[in-house]
Amino acid sequence: LTNAINDLEKIYEKQNKVEVKTSYAGSSTLAKQVEAGAPADIFISADTQWMDYLQNKKRVAANDRINLLGNRLVLITPKGQSLNIKLDKATDPNKVFTGKICTGDTKSVPVGKYAKQAFTNLGWWNRIEPKLVETEDVRAALNFVARGECQVGIVYATDAAISKDVKVAGVFPENTHSPIIYPLGLIKKNPSSTKFYQFLQSNQAKAVFKKYGFSVLAPVKP
Repeated sequence: LTNAINDLEKIYEKQNKVEVKTSYAGSSTLAKQVEAGAPADIFISADTQWMDYLQNKKRVAANDRINLLGNRLVLITPKGQSLNIKLDKATDPNKVFTGKICTGDTKSVPVGKYAKQAFTNLGWWNRIEPKLVETEDVRAALNFVARGECQVGIVYATDAAISKDVKVAGVFPENTHSPIIYPLGLIKKNPSSTKFYQFLQSNQAKAVFKKYGFSVLAPVKP
């Protein structure tokens, strides 16, 4: 998502002669910063829970949020390593995973929560948990695998696609975890914020998101 937003930021700044300031961190970190009063006009989360959190805290109105993007959950390895695995209940993860397994914090970081759901539904969780390295966000997990510090990682397909140092060993079946949805929320309702909020839903923005491997969801309010 970082790369897509960086591209869109440049396009918008050039078209509108304004400066867009972005802040990147885990969804939980950003949501809590917004709750605490950090200056923010728009919030994009990697799951609906943290947008719900801000809505419950009266920082985002129900009419000022949409489900914008979708993604897939994948298993990655360092590029030079091979891993033959079937992501199903018949697989014994202890026979396949001999090293560390990296993903986001399974309590607060969306990718980690999706990973725990998938491992639980596959019947792997109790065997996987002792090998887990939980990171502050998905990029940290990606980088651990890229450097060879973890045997495998669980990240989003879009993150795996931008790294030359990892490869996808498997795609988790969609029925093993909640749908991966990125909601977009308008925090401050003023003309400039609203214009950028609408730009992120435009066909021009959709083309950029698709370039980075996201699925663009129909503009239906949650």
